[in-house]
Amino acid sequence: MAIPVKLEVFEGPLDLLLHLIDKNKVDIYDIPIVEITEQYLDYIKQMETEDMNVMSEFLVMAATLIDIKCRMLLPKEVNEEGEEEDPRAELVEKLLEYKMCKYMSYELKDRMIEAERSLYKKPTLPKEISDYKQPVDYEELIGDMTLARLHEIFKSMMKRQEDKIDPVRSTFGNIEKDEIDMDLKTTYIEAYIQTHKTFSFRKLLEKQNSKMEVIVTFLVILELMKTGKIGIEQEDTFADIIITSKESA
Repeated sequence: MAIPVKLEVFEGPLDLLLHLIDKNKVDIYDIPIVEITEQYLDYIKQMETEDMNVMSEFLVMAATLIDIKCRMLLPKEVNEEGEEEDPRAELVEKLLEYKMCKYMSYELKDRMIEAERSLYKKPTLPKEISDYKQPVDYEELIGDMTLARLHEIFKSMMKRQEDKIDPVRSTFGNIEKDEIDMDLKTTYIEAYIQTHKTFSFRKLLEKQNSKMEVIVTFLVILELMKTGKIGIEQEDTFADIIITSKESA
């Protein structure tokens, strides 16, 4: 006569795998996949459940373990960085995430149990006591303080605040960063060159709204000149600079 064996109930295939890993006292980062797979298959053979959704989850994990077992027998794959890939890596990551969530659920359960043991009592002080306010003796509170003395204290406090102010740095204004998009400015100038072909550099600069825009415009013109997209002419030292497009329309 066969002796009936009561199997432990697990919440899912990952829960069963964690149980087998703890039972065999193996490193979760170095799972002996052959041994764990055999024990896992033995367990699902003894499972008795009519819920196909539950059973299918365990069977999918069984297929995954068998797949990993087969890949472990083949030559190891190498990734783009030249490192050998471990077929167990994805499974280990899932187990670690599940283990963390499981232990967090235990912690929340313990806190809920502790919260159930906590009792709170509403305040039951008589209204006369709760409304009582201790009288204030203003003469005792003020003591020998006079308006002249208060004025002296106020002036000393203001003097301390003034001494904390840096006489040089306090006159500085706020420095604001002027954001200019180099790519947008380049696109704008290239379009300007295509429409004007020949134009004054001074007039181009006059269209800019800030010093930073002038500087960025100057840098873009230097880059276009370097790449041969424009030519620059100046009759004498202080004459206006004329820019000419070298690209055909």
